[in-house]
Amino acid sequence: MLLWGSYAGSSFFELLQHDFAHLLPFQNLSQISPEIPGWTDRVPFATTVLALRYAEGVVVAGDRQATEGFEVSSRRMEKVYNADEHSVIAIAGAAGPCIEMVKLFQLEMEHYQKIEGDILALEGKANMLGQMVRRNLPAAFQGLIVIPIFAGYDFQAQQGRIYKYDVTGGRYEEIDFYATGSGGKDARSTLRKRYTSNMQRDDALRIAVEALVDASDTDVGTSGPDVTRGIYPSVKTITRDGITDIGADELRPMSEALLATLRG
Repeated sequence: MLLWGSYAGSSFFELLQHDFAHLLPFQNLSQISPEIPGWTDRVPFATTVLALRYAEGVVVAGDRQATEGFEVSSRRMEKVYNADEHSVIAIAGAAGPCIEMVKLFQLEMEHYQKIEGDILALEGKANMLGQMVRRNLPAAFQGLIVIPIFAGYDFQAQQGRIYKYDVTGGRYEEIDFYATGSGGKDARSTLRKRYTSNMQRDDALRIAVEALVDASDTDVGTSGPDVTRGIYPSVKTITRDGITDIGADELRPMSEALLATLRG
């Protein structure tokens, strides 16, 4: 039976740090970093994710491929997750630490709401995620890098907001769009050319998918829409009404049109 320690705050993450540090992911690096050359090539890595603002909120999207070195380890990996009812976290980096961080972040949001009886402000959520990324720094030095994108709807500002992070946990707000992962540079190039302020939802969805298609055209770690297998990017919108998952029925014609343009 676990007995609560001396921590009395409302942060689940800080509770673990203070009283149960051994329960945090990847505390014993000797278990995850054997002295074998190229061992990180055996670790699945999530690749390209992006976010962009539009008139009503934010679109967050990610490709579905995970790689182990030069091999495809999964074609259906989820990289875009609900953090709570009005915020989303998209993951790029070593898949194991990324997913563990998402789960811990989701628990952090639930715990805060239960203890405080209120929802943490979007800025506070972004800061908390930065602390988690910073906590992963020792693992990052071993090659297990976690670099997320965090996005949500800010009720005080009445708009969507996007945050990016560096490997040390540094948190920076992006005004309009951002992409990270192995294909992030190529995706950002498309976003930079195609983005316009206050665009409508459908235009934002098309640009998000187009950016992933362009990234997959030059980056071997990023997959585009796979019409044959029926695999399409993970795409979510965040507005004041909550989070909406964009289904294959909407992504399929959009993807087919973009792929036809490339073939042409």
